[in-house]
Formats: sequence, structure tokens, C-alpha cells
Amino acid sequence: MIDTEILGWRAALVGELDHRRLKAPSVKLRSAQGAADGEAIYCVDLRVRHPNADHYLTSTELHSVEHFLLEGFMRLLPAHFVSVGIMGCQTGFYLAFRNEGRAGRLCDTLEQILAAIEHAREVPYANIEQCGNYRNHSLADAQRVAREILARRADWLDAA
Repeated sequence: MIDTEILGWRAALVGELDHRRLKAPSVKLRSAQGAADGEAIYCVDLRVRHPNADHYLTSTELHSVEHFLLEGFMRLLPAHFVSVGIMGCQTGFYLAFRNEGRAGRLCDTLEQILAAIEHAREVPYANIEQCGNYRNHSLADAQRVAREILARRADWLDAA
């Protein structure tokens, strides 16, 4: 059993929550699964927009920010980053990590990635060789979403 509070997560906010209670932007531990060999997988929700509030991320915003998250976590946490996925409800992202579940470290790394978007000159991997829909990107959209998330940095762990 993984003690998620030692990792900096509020136990009452770990797992699936009533979406009417969720705040955005926020960073919330969805699950922590340990294995017999000592390995652990941590699934984190990066909620950008409030669920069911009729203010969703566009496909271009989701796609472009996803590319930045992918590049950033692979670069900054290469031994731990597993995957980034888009929430089908268009309100955020699922992040998966191996053997790194500390809330502080994950939030600090996310902050670095989002801050770097402001100075980026292009969306990473937004080319025909690396992306299956390379025309569906916008640096300006990614920068606007990054600013939106960063503006609430102090409240990220207050997910509900």
C-alpha cells in the first residue's frame, strides 16, 4: 500500500471524485499502484477546465499542450515519465509516471514545462514526421492555456 499523504497528496482527493466538486486548474492523484517488485505507477489528473461547465478545451488546444507536456516530461523526468493522454471530455490531461509520485516534484516539473511554453517558438513534434495531425497545432493557443494554468499555481493541489 502506497502512503499518498507522505507523497504530498490529500487522501480525501485521491481517486475518482464527483465531477461536480472538481476545481480547475488542478493537479490530482487518480491512482497509485505498487507492484511486488517495488515498482509503482502513479496516474495524475491535470484538470484545466471545470467539468460540465460548457467551457472546454478545443482539439487544437488539447493537441498542442499535449505535445508540450510530452516533450517536457520526457526531457525533465526521463526515468519516470510514462505517458500523457487527453481527457475525452476536453477538460484536461491524464499523466502517468513510474516510481515518481511526489506531488511537489510533479507540480514543480509541470510548472517548468508550462513556463517554458511562453518562450517557445514552435510546438514540439508538430511536423509530418512526428505527428498524425501536424496541421492541428497553435503555439498561441498553447501559450494561452499555459498562462491560464500557471495563474492558479498556488491552488493546484486543491482539486475539490
